[in-house]
Amino acid sequence: MKLTLAFAPGACAIVPYILLKEAGADFDTHNVNLGKGANFSPEYLKINPKGKVPALIADGRVITENIAIHVWIDRHFPQAGLMPADPDTYIDCLSFLGWCGSGIHPKLTQQARPERYCDAPGTQDRVKQLGHEGMVEQYDLAEQLLAGKTWFFGDRFSCADAYFYWTFRRGVAFGNDLSAFKNCQAHRQRMEQRDSVKALLAHEDQVRADFARAA
Repeated sequence: MKLTLAFAPGACAIVPYILLKEAGADFDTHNVNLGKGANFSPEYLKINPKGKVPALIADGRVITENIAIHVWIDRHFPQAGLMPADPDTYIDCLSFLGWCGSGIHPKLTQQARPERYCDAPGTQDRVKQLGHEGMVEQYDLAEQLLAGKTWFFGDRFSCADAYFYWTFRRGVAFGNDLSAFKNCQAHRQRMEQRDSVKALLAHEDQVRADFARAA
């Protein structure tokens, strides 16, 4: 099976990159320069008309939206155990992924792109502040969920850990002081000791360098 992941450094496309590495999948990346608006190029819109990353192309079939991609990877690489085997815990994990996507992610976008929420003059700082406050509320909950645990679901890494890792790393990237979230910080450190994440970080550096050379 030929797999290609539409990828951009720093974006939530890093989550399926991590999961594909965890699964031992053989894949390449179609690197999209979001800063140059390449996600809205005619070439990319033929891949994903939504103009977003990630998108996973599997033997020509395009899968979009992070949660769907996560489940696809789990179903096609079941030996990796990326989703819990127990049916009830599976649903709990799926719910967690939905929370990352619809509960935390929008608060990050609100800080990165406040004009998408309100474009009235003089409102951007307030929109960002409200995004920050909403983000912190979500991290408070994650902090509780991680109390006394290594991973979100039992003693085994899952898709939930990869998705939350991105959301927390993205929150830190805004320059916020999130040092009070000790459990979340420790979770990030554990994630960055995994071979999959080390590979991701190296790939991000390489893609950023390639973009800079092409500028």
